[in-house]
Amino acid sequence: MTRSRKMMILFMFLGPTLAAVILLRLWPASMAVLESLYAPRAQTMSLENYAYIFGDPLFQKSILVTLIYSIIVNPLQIAIALALALLLNVSIPLIGLWRTLILLPVAIPQSVSAVVWGIGLRPDGPVNGLLVALGLGEQRFLTSPDQALGSIILIVSWIGIGYWMTFLLAGLQDIPKSLYEAIRIDGANRWQQFRYITLPQLRRTLTFVLVANTVSNFLVFAPVQILTQGGPQGSTNLIMNDIYTRGFVWGDSSSASAATVVLVSLVLLVVVMQFRLMRAPEDNAA
Repeated sequence: MTRSRKMMILFMFLGPTLAAVILLRLWPASMAVLESLYAPRAQTMSLENYAYIFGDPLFQKSILVTLIYSIIVNPLQIAIALALALLLNVSIPLIGLWRTLILLPVAIPQSVSAVVWGIGLRPDGPVNGLLVALGLGEQRFLTSPDQALGSIILIVSWIGIGYWMTFLLAGLQDIPKSLYEAIRIDGANRWQQFRYITLPQLRRTLTFVLVANTVSNFLVFAPVQILTQGGPQGSTNLIMNDIYTRGFVWGDSSSASAATVVLVSLVLLVVVMQFRLMRAPEDNAA
C-alpha cells in the first residue's frame, strides 16, 4: 500500500472528527475571542469589554460565587464518590441494586432533575413537609440568599456523585489484590492500606475525576437557570448564568464573549494547578 493511499484512508477516518472539532470547537472559540475584543461603540478592537465586565459589580460577584461554589462542590463530590466506590468495591448483599440506585440520577437529564428538586424544595414541598413533621421548621431553600447556593450544590452533587463514582470504582478494581495481601502480612491496618496502596494506585483516576469534575462544575447552567435564574440577590449567579444573561437577555454579545474568555481562562488555570498538585512524587522529582 502506497503512502498516499495510507494518508487517504487515515483522512477518511479522521476527517469527520477533525471537521467537527474545527467547526464546533475551534471556530466558535476563535470567534468568541475576536468578538470579546470588538468595541461596538468605538467600532475598533480593544480591551474595552474586559475593562467593562471587570468593573461591573455583577460580574465581580459572579466570579466570587463561582469560586466559592467550586471550592465546596468539587471536594464534596469527590469525597462522597470515593467513599461510595470504596463501599461498593467489597462484597455486600444486593450490591448490583445499590450500584443501580446510585447511578440512577446520572440517567436523568439535569433539567429534569432540577425540576424535580425544585418541586421538592418548594416552601410547600415534601422536604419542608418532612422537616415540619420532625419539628425542625420550614426552610427557604431556593428563595433565601443564605441557602440557595447550598441547595444548588445539593442538586448538582446528587446528579454527579454516581457518575464520578463509576470511574473511581473502576480504578479500585484495577488495583492488584496482591498489594493488599502483602501489606496486610506486614501488619497494616485499613487506614494504612488506604494511604499507602489505594491512594497512590488511584492517583491517575483521581486526577482525571478531579479535572473532569472541576470543568463540569464550572460549566453548570441548567439547575441555576431553571430554579433561581442567578438569584436571590445574585447568590447563585455563576459565571455561566452571567454569560447567558449578558448574551441572550441583555443582547450584549461582546461582553458575553469577554466573560466566556475569562471563564475558559479560569478553568484552564485551575486545571493546570490541579495537574501539578496531582503529579506523582517521582514526576515532581524529575
